[in-house]
Order: sequence, then C-alpha cells, then structure tokens
Amino acid sequence: MTTLSPNTRGALLMMGSMAAFTMGDACVKAIGEALPLSQILVIRGSFASLFIALLAWRMGALRMSVPRQDGWLMLLRSVGEVGSSYFFLTALRHMPLANVTALLQMLPLTLTLGSALVFREPVGWRRWVSIGAGFIGMLLIVRPGTEGFTLYSVYALIAVGFVTVRDLATRRMSAAAPSLLVTLTSAVGVVIFAAAMSVGEPWQPLTPHLSWLLGGATACVIAGYTLSVLVMRIGDVSFIAPFRYTGLIFALLLGLVVFGDWPKALTLIGAAIIVATGSFNLWRESQLRRRAVAQAKMRRT
Repeated sequence: MTTLSPNTRGALLMMGSMAAFTMGDACVKAIGEALPLSQILVIRGSFASLFIALLAWRMGALRMSVPRQDGWLMLLRSVGEVGSSYFFLTALRHMPLANVTALLQMLPLTLTLGSALVFREPVGWRRWVSIGAGFIGMLLIVRPGTEGFTLYSVYALIAVGFVTVRDLATRRMSAAAPSLLVTLTSAVGVVIFAAAMSVGEPWQPLTPHLSWLLGGATACVIAGYTLSVLVMRIGDVSFIAPFRYTGLIFALLLGLVVFGDWPKALTLIGAAIIVATGSFNLWRESQLRRRAVAQAKMRRT
C-alpha cells in the first residue's frame, strides 16, 4: 500500500476543505429568501461554534492565555469575519455561485496589497504587476457600467475587503494565540451579530426541505473548519496553498448542475487571470520566505 506524502495529504485536505465550504455556500444559495439571513447565520453559527469549542477544549486551546495585543487582533478578526459573512452571503443569494467565488479568489492579491500599504512590507515589481493584472481580472467579472453590474457586485467586493482585514489581523497575531481559539471567537462573533440582526427579522418556520438545506450548510461549514485546521498541520504551505483555487472548480460545477448557471466568457477569463496572478503571488511569497530563512541561517553561522 502506497503511503501518501505530507504534501499530497495536505493538498487533498485543502481540496476537501474548499469542497465543503463551497457546498455549504450552495446550500445557503438554495435556501434563497425563504429564510432570513440572520436566522441562517444564528443556527449555522451556533452549531459550528459548539463544535469548534469542543475541539478547542479537547486540544487544550481554551486553557491558554492570550497576550493583550493578540486580544485586540482577535477582536479585529471577528469584525472582519462578521462583515465578510454578511456581505458575501447577501451577494451569494443574488449572484451566480461561481462569480462570487471567483471574486473571493482575489484574497492572495489583496493580502499582498494590504501588507504593503498597512504594514509597509516590501513588494517587488513582479508582485505589483500581478496585483494590477488581478484587478483587471476582477473588472472583467463585475464589469462596472454594464447591465450585469448590481449592488450585489459591490457587496461581493466589500466581502473581499472584510476577508482581507480578517486575514491581515491573523497574520499579525503571535504564536501564543491558539488557532482554534481564534477561530472560535470569530464564529461566536458572527452568531452575536446575527442574533442582534434577527431582532427586527421574524424567524420563519423550517420545512423539511429547508431543514435539510440548513443542516447541510451547517455540516459543510463544520467539515470545512475541521479540514482547514488539519491542513495547517500537514505539509509545505507553499505547495498546498494554491489548491485553495479548487474551490472555484467546485463552484463552477455546482453552479451548472444545481442552479443551471454558467459564467460568461469574460467572467471565465477574469477568473483565470485572478487564479494565475494569485498563484504567482503565493509562489513568490514562498520563495522570498525561503530566501529570508536561508539568509538568517547564514548570519548565525
């Protein structure tokens, strides 16, 4: 029997995580306007938070103290998670699944841009060119000024901004902040926000069909969180990270099979540009990180 390498296992786990999150998004889209978004977020988030809390408790993450600076960053990360959940799922209910997912693939580019602007991290001309090309790909997807450009296109871009804030805050946290505890605080933050939002939105009764869809969305989110935690513990990040783009493939297939949607040619071209430039940024960052580690070792010797 052939034993899989850590990188292969990590890649498979990453693809599984992306498949789970995308299927969860498809379940939410299938629910549509039948349930208020706040009701979906409270129910889905409560079960997900309970699962993450149990996992964090089993792994001892709840007993660890967190430095004050990390505490503020965890709060900022929770704000990013809340904003991204609201704007992404609102856009998802009114836009094709593949279009929203493709825009979310801009994250490696916006993270590089945010790190340069906020943290003054050096960015070479190659990555600046790839960021510019990625934004051209984004424009091909949303096509401002055309009939297909709506308020929900803006919502999807705002979601990308909130996800960028979330991940930039995560990058600045120290190793003393347990990843499961960080994830738990963000999940609880979404539940609290959704519960407050639901005050003015009466909950709707759950039919068997809606219960299955909401249960599927919850199970997929839990599976996605679990697999993403396992990914962080296996293999080389620079090898595994590009497999996050398989989420776009799953979104294309689910959009076609479940909703009968297939993106226009310009959307596919834009998505391809985003994937290519994002993959280059991930590869370039890993090269620079390895070079920095090698130089640090040379100085010590």
